[in-house]
Amino acid sequence: MNWEAVIGLEVHCQLQTKSKIFSGAATAYGAEPNTQADGVTLGFPGVLPVLNGEALRMAVTFGLAVGAEVAERCVFARKHYFYPDLPKGYQISQYELPIVGKGKLDIELDDGRGGVTHKTIGITRAHMEEDAGKSLHENFSGATGIDLNRAGTPLIEIVSEPDIRTAQEAVAYLKKLHQLVVYLGICDGNMQEGSFRCDANVSVRRKGEPFGTRTETKNVNSFRYVEKAIEYEIQRQIEVIEGGGKIIQETRLFNPDTGETKSMRVKEDANDYRYFPDPDLLPIVCTPEYIAAIRASLPELPEAKRARFERDYGLSPYDAKTLVSSRELAAYYEAVVKASGAEPKLCANWVATNLLGALNKIGQDIDTSPVSADALAGLLKRIADKTISGNGAKEVFEAMLAGEGDADSIIKAKGLVQITDESAIVKAIEEVIAKNPGQLAEYRAGKDKLFGFFVGQAMKATQGKANPDALNRLLKEKLAG
Repeated sequence: MNWEAVIGLEVHCQLQTKSKIFSGAATAYGAEPNTQADGVTLGFPGVLPVLNGEALRMAVTFGLAVGAEVAERCVFARKHYFYPDLPKGYQISQYELPIVGKGKLDIELDDGRGGVTHKTIGITRAHMEEDAGKSLHENFSGATGIDLNRAGTPLIEIVSEPDIRTAQEAVAYLKKLHQLVVYLGICDGNMQEGSFRCDANVSVRRKGEPFGTRTETKNVNSFRYVEKAIEYEIQRQIEVIEGGGKIIQETRLFNPDTGETKSMRVKEDANDYRYFPDPDLLPIVCTPEYIAAIRASLPELPEAKRARFERDYGLSPYDAKTLVSSRELAAYYEAVVKASGAEPKLCANWVATNLLGALNKIGQDIDTSPVSADALAGLLKRIADKTISGNGAKEVFEAMLAGEGDADSIIKAKGLVQITDESAIVKAIEEVIAKNPGQLAEYRAGKDKLFGFFVGQAMKATQGKANPDALNRLLKEKLAG
């Protein structure tokens, strides 16, 4: 309990452009190795980089979304290191003058008592850079292959302040960041393909002491692995120090099979990279008009949308948070509310519980849902106007998932129209009471639990089609005598 972790994350976010950051080569994932590596990517003599304007727009978009300072003037720099997957011998990045300065991101954490606590994580900077290629070890016996398709792919590297104290906070921050860049449409967020990956800087200290020596665990590509890598590294560092050892500044790799990190190399300092401004690229000047135009084009961000859902639709914070988890889901929900005319809370229950639960079972997401927003709205209309009961609605929904048609046609084909004629319901109730005099006597003698028995028998008599509210009200009247 005397130890405290100090954590900062460096997140590499691949910008969703069709071409590379400094050339016209494609960025599509999954192409045959080295088929998307042009002269600029390969560092051929005589070729010059030209900045992709769309990559710049996306970087500025991110900066504005996190309330950061967007530089009116920024500069590209050469970061020198020598790896086989970096043919130029340097990476074009930004150092002293990045495009995005200080910003912040608010996160929510489970307080352990069924509520949430809030914390603000500072963002130090976000800079544009090109990705490196990929070394392939598993495809060759005793050799390494190099695929340069990824080299030159545009990235922003988002660097947090060392404000994070636990692995759980790190995951909450990472998830919030992931949601934001996907919402903005600047990144597809695909962690398996490397579009969104994280380096975790971890150190430990006794509370109140200065920061300790940090290690950097590289390229962790899942939320669960980030949590496990950080937890392992915290415990490892504490054990080293308590055992009389010292932490060295180094780069480490996380092994998901063992849940452990292992040393990769001694961590370089900025001086080791010999940064200097790239002479082939002019400084970028972002005019106030350019920044204002991007600000005006920002979509409604998750927090603003969540607040609006709570205010305009009367949703609980939990429901609103669920429904704004993606732009597509939020748009689906609003389309259902608009088309159905049903209560927003009813729509929220069906979208967040019935629909998402069903999609999870069949391995689909909202974009590929077999039940469209209009189709679900058609079902909710029939619930709202009491054409069908709640149980009948579930049967209709299952049929819609199976592709059997729209709600009205399924209701008609299955004979699920609800009985709302009170005289017909009363007739059924009277028949049930007449057939069960013993249970009637027990009920009237105080055995209230038998009410459920009579409900079941009346529903059976109406083939489950009686309006539940009307049936319960009329049954209570008849049983009371």
